[in-house]
Amino acid sequence: MLKHVVFGIAGSSILWDKRKEYIKLWWKPGETRGVVWLDEKIKINNNEALPDIRISDDTTNFHYTNRQGRRSALRISRVVSETLRLGLKDVRWFVMGDDDTVFFVENVVRVLSKYDHNQYYYIGSSSESHVQNIFFSYSMAYGGGGFAISYPLAKELEKMQDRCIQRYPGLYGSDDRIQACMAELGVPLTKERGFHQYDVYGNLLGLLGAHPVTPLVSLHHLDVVDPIFPGISRVNGLQRLFESSKLDSANLMQQSICYDKERYWSISVSWGYVVQIIRGNVSPRELEMPSRTFLNWYRRADYTAYAFNTRPVTKHPCQKPFVYYMNTAKFDHSRNQIIGIYYRHRESSPSCRWKIESPEKINNIVLLKRPDNNRWQKSPRRDCCGVLPSNNNSKSNLYMWVGSCRDGEISEL
Repeated sequence: MLKHVVFGIAGSSILWDKRKEYIKLWWKPGETRGVVWLDEKIKINNNEALPDIRISDDTTNFHYTNRQGRRSALRISRVVSETLRLGLKDVRWFVMGDDDTVFFVENVVRVLSKYDHNQYYYIGSSSESHVQNIFFSYSMAYGGGGFAISYPLAKELEKMQDRCIQRYPGLYGSDDRIQACMAELGVPLTKERGFHQYDVYGNLLGLLGAHPVTPLVSLHHLDVVDPIFPGISRVNGLQRLFESSKLDSANLMQQSICYDKERYWSISVSWGYVVQIIRGNVSPRELEMPSRTFLNWYRRADYTAYAFNTRPVTKHPCQKPFVYYMNTAKFDHSRNQIIGIYYRHRESSPSCRWKIESPEKINNIVLLKRPDNNRWQKSPRRDCCGVLPSNNNSKSNLYMWVGSCRDGEISEL
């Protein structure tokens, strides 16, 4: 349960006025527990829906010799230990994040509920950048994407951490210091792919449109990447995403793939975020692979630079996706279903000579879905989807459904 999770957020007093807007998106006063740890005192507005704010202990007695990094890494690495020393009751998990990390707290609970909190667990994920993982470690949980430490392990870490980090003055950041101490404790990283560091630049459409089959736990580097919804601010776009999350957090960003065989279209749905229609048959094997709408952390279009498979953005003029972003969503109590309206993103389409019908006539997609809060208690499987019949008076609208696959139902070309 959420009350057993305590968040430790590493923040910066200089960036606080901007970054606190990200925390407001996911913080639930009276439900979430945690502390923001800053480097200096700031003016506090008690009317804002934010965690308690505390000032980190002085770290000037700790050695730091990495010429490329910043000494603040020492302070941030001690956030879990300092949060534990507050003596909060009934804690099972400490979850670490940055002030620009956005958590989907219901999914944090879903992921952590799989594990025995009485055992030693260090849970998180790697970077999207292969080079970053080589430079730091594939065995390290990246702090911006967030990671979780079980209470018994946090107690062991607190006992030895100050001595431990003195042994690694040359490390760059806070998360590699945590991992160095975990290595001394003999506790490996348990990987959960829903924690997202997002060491990339540019447009996240390719990544978020093909999310792995796992709960969406966190997003990071939101000041670095483009706004996830074009045409509106980063914070307003995330607010829109949280409207979907309120209706069905378990299924947020989950991909489903289907085909309109009459019109020869391939359709990929990322529930609560985007629908993409592509002319022609594109296999599920390709569609579940993120398209490279983004650049790697070193700003190069190098497909070998990622820690996962990707596919190129198509250059064929007829296979450029028609993209429909979620605009509104509401729950219909009488039908027990969520009705989502996805508007077409207006951008120029290259000339196509194929005789296949073009999706350009479709302005809106109406997507129907029943909530499924228990989907992660079953074996992981992508949802199915399909096109619904519609009358001739609604040629500009496409009606679709998304839901659990029935026996024998597959994404068949």
